[in-house]
Amino acid sequence: MDLVKALSDKYLKPELPTMNVGDTVRVTVRVTEGNRERNQAFEGTIIAKKHGGINQTITVRRISYNVGCEKVFPVHSPSIVSVETVRRGKVRRAKLYYLRDRVGKRAKVKERI
Repeated sequence: MDLVKALSDKYLKPELPTMNVGDTVRVTVRVTEGNRERNQAFEGTIIAKKHGGINQTITVRRISYNVGCEKVFPVHSPSIVSVETVRRGKVRRAKLYYLRDRVGKRAKVKERI
């Protein structure tokens, strides 16, 4: 068991910001199209955090053109360039799946000051 932990600790990203459920984050992903690479940002609210260690994932939800879009990002993946917190959210739940049913102002999360 220590061998697996020692091997996975080598690949953990040390410079991750503190991110909690309810925070609005901007995740920059390295996208490969043919032989070109570019960075693409995805900004939205974290509605779930799962697993831990090398397997940690965050589910980010945003609404664009009145259509909800959710993406699951492995936090320690080499294709993730950066994760930056745009604003902190004040929530009382560990999973914000109820935001899927809400639209407009009701889908907002209060800001923590």
